[in-house]
Amino acid sequence: MAPRLQAEHDLPSAELNAIEERLNGDNRRLTGCNDDQGLIFALRDETGHAVGVAAGYSWAGIAELKLMWVEESCRGRGYAKALLNAFVAEAAARGARRIWVSTHDFQAPGLYQKAGFERMAEFAGWPEGHSNIILCKTITHQ
Repeated sequence: MAPRLQAEHDLPSAELNAIEERLNGDNRRLTGCNDDQGLIFALRDETGHAVGVAAGYSWAGIAELKLMWVEESCRGRGYAKALLNAFVAEAAARGARRIWVSTHDFQAPGLYQKAGFERMAEFAGWPEGHSNIILCKTITHQ
């Protein structure tokens, strides 16, 4: 019986994660780089509730920051900068040469630029009326 194509917009996270791990296994095999690992810092309040996160991964000499968020009530206190600095420091400690991040013009491109990230690309109209900005920080190892 041949596989059938169907929409599954609510695919369970566990199944999607398992498929992503299969892709990562292919990537490891094809590149010979098997040093991939999560890179996550969380900011928690006194009850243990996450009020901020910098989450991504490192692999093959790079790191990607996939999710950066600080709860609105905690913004303006330097927490985003602290999360970003921790992420960058850990990526550097793992030997990453570059860190990539994608953000929108209405989010935090200025935060990344102040931290030494350079604009590499900008996609206008994503979403309509705005831009998606790709930034990269090059890490020099001494």
